[in-house]
Amino acid sequence: MRVALLTREYPPEVYGGAGVHVEYLARDLARVADVTVHCFGAERPSTPDGPDVVAYRPWEALAGSDPSAAALQAFSIDLSMAAGVAGAELVHSHTWYANLGGHLAKLVHGIPHVATVHSLEPMRPWKREQLGGGYELSSFAERTALESADAIIAVSAAHLEEILTCYPAIDPARTSVIYNGIDSSEYQPDRATDVLERHGIDPSRPIVLFVGRITRQKGLAHLLDAAAAIDQAAQLVLCAGAPDTPEIAAEIAKKMEVVRAERGNVVWIEEMLPKPDVIQLLTHATVFACPSIYEPMGIVNLEAMACETAVVATAVGGIPEVGEDGVTGLLVPYEARPDGTGTPVDPAGMAADFAARNNELLADSARSDAMGVAGRARAVERFGWDVAAAETLALYERLLA
Repeated sequence: MRVALLTREYPPEVYGGAGVHVEYLARDLARVADVTVHCFGAERPSTPDGPDVVAYRPWEALAGSDPSAAALQAFSIDLSMAAGVAGAELVHSHTWYANLGGHLAKLVHGIPHVATVHSLEPMRPWKREQLGGGYELSSFAERTALESADAIIAVSAAHLEEILTCYPAIDPARTSVIYNGIDSSEYQPDRATDVLERHGIDPSRPIVLFVGRITRQKGLAHLLDAAAAIDQAAQLVLCAGAPDTPEIAAEIAKKMEVVRAERGNVVWIEEMLPKPDVIQLLTHATVFACPSIYEPMGIVNLEAMACETAVVATAVGGIPEVGEDGVTGLLVPYEARPDGTGTPVDPAGMAADFAARNNELLADSARSDAMGVAGRARAVERFGWDVAAAETLALYERLLA
């Protein structure tokens, strides 16, 4: 079976959950199928035991600094990808950046198109701040590809409901749920402390940790609003960089000034850390904080669980399907305004609830430790990439039968 995986992100250029997903899915699929990854960016070397990799750059004629230029550049890569997958028996695209390429490949080569949905453009209206008119293009690409795909994979049951709500033209019979996974042999506790010490973090004191990009989706602003009420004996460690826009970067910087003035004890790591460094930070965190306002599943919560860390997260999207409230961590109720922006109805109440859940676990280390152990057990038993790859391969086989 010759499979072409289309993606924007692929190592070493990975910045979000979709890139993590493709990295590990491609690795496991390559053990049983002829897999080629088609990605954006610089050339990558293929590895002996992994998939072949072909990288594409945008057309030079589309270079520009206007926000919409990025979407046009993505479309140019999609056109190149559609030509580049000639000879594949099936094409599998990930995110709107590559969905259009998958759709065009289906039309040009007459092969099935599978689309894994990692997020939905209608659920992320704040992306207009980043993409400008390009948001209309990203929305067009997503809708066109999903409504015509032979199979659509959602990463959680809650996310599947959102897909069918946003795009009612999609036949539910063409959809399925395949959860993201975790490599529990890679993501496991690292008791060393060199990374913490390098960043001025005290391993002997409690830590509330956030890891994520500075984007409205990840809810860092809400965590900062809650920060003053979080036990001030705890270190607040924020691995937060790559802001979507200058405006949100300025907003977070301003909130950070307030937090430092009100409570202090904050470590802000603005660089994107290597995976082993993140694993060590996850291991030593007392609580992993996930204040997302939109999260189809949330691989980062699985990563924390695999490192034996309790998770406090908003009860949005697929997050309640990953952990178990009261067992692997605590969920924070979340009610969004009906305007589609994901903004909480009661921001102050949400911040207070988030702080209270963190404080529950900071005050009871035995409980947080037990939740961490339970979280790793759940991650290992239910969310292996081998399971995700087997279910994906079975879907391919049905389409090609």
